[in-house]
Amino acid sequence: MSTIDVHRSHSLDKEHARQAAETLAKDLSSQFGVDYRWEGDVMKFKRSGVKGQLDLSSDDIHVHLELGLMLRPFKSRIEQEIHSQLDTIIG
Repeated sequence: MSTIDVHRSHSLDKEHARQAAETLAKDLSSQFGVDYRWEGDVMKFKRSGVKGQLDLSSDDIHVHLELGLMLRPFKSRIEQEIHSQLDTIIG
């Protein structure tokens, strides 16, 4: 299993941090077919070959994804997209 683990510091209030996470999730969903749902301040991701979560704290967004065999070739593309979206959303 291949993993993607991204931490990004932020200075957003809770509402804006949650909106940023939602924007990232919508992008991942549209590009890679990933389903997501909120469980408190944790967003769970799942689809065939991918599972993981996004944790929100007062100063950090942490994205952790585990990629199955079929999506390993796309690891760098997925990770790059996460970084790109976080750069755009958080700055």
